[in-house]
Amino acid sequence: MIIVPTIFEKDPLLAEARWEQIKETTRWVQVDVIDGVYGKGKSFDLELVKKIIPDQDKLVEIHLMVKEPISWINKCIEAGATRVVGQIEMMSDVGAFIKKATDEGLEAGLGWDAETDFDPKKVPEGTDLVLFMGRDAGFEAKDFDEKILEKVKLAKSSGLRVGWDGGINKAIENKLKLAGVDIAYVGANYLELANG
Repeated sequence: MIIVPTIFEKDPLLAEARWEQIKETTRWVQVDVIDGVYGKGKSFDLELVKKIIPDQDKLVEIHLMVKEPISWINKCIEAGATRVVGQIEMMSDVGAFIKKATDEGLEAGLGWDAETDFDPKKVPEGTDLVLFMGRDAGFEAKDFDEKILEKVKLAKSSGLRVGWDGGINKAIENKLKLAGVDIAYVGANYLELANG
């Protein structure tokens, strides 16, 4: 299981400080974007990503917790993204999102909030990653929701690459590995987990 750090901040100065804290330990980072419509709060402007993460050799994934993620794809390209992950709850056409992202040369993933049902048969061809939120999206701290591990097992049995975001700590890390999670996206506990 790969551990990937996340940057999820309202204030760009805090996002910059977070990058300074983690940049020597990773070549891959996920930037979380929330628009105040999908969930409470609004993250720093996507246009600032290149200023915050100027390192050209880093892989930048952008997790779009926004209304109609397809309309953010061009902004993600300008921000230097290699992969975009859009939450399905605010998409009118999941297949169109995957097609536009892949046509633009990006890897494309889909995210499911904690309470959203998952059906692997509805995952469009060309989807590089399915991302499960281990808790509801937003800035408020919430507990890890263990029942979502069933979604992981279902996705893995369908041959999909699986990411997990939210509520991860040392106690939960092994449960995710056993369930088959390929990528764990970690906020505050990243350095603790990355250093083993």
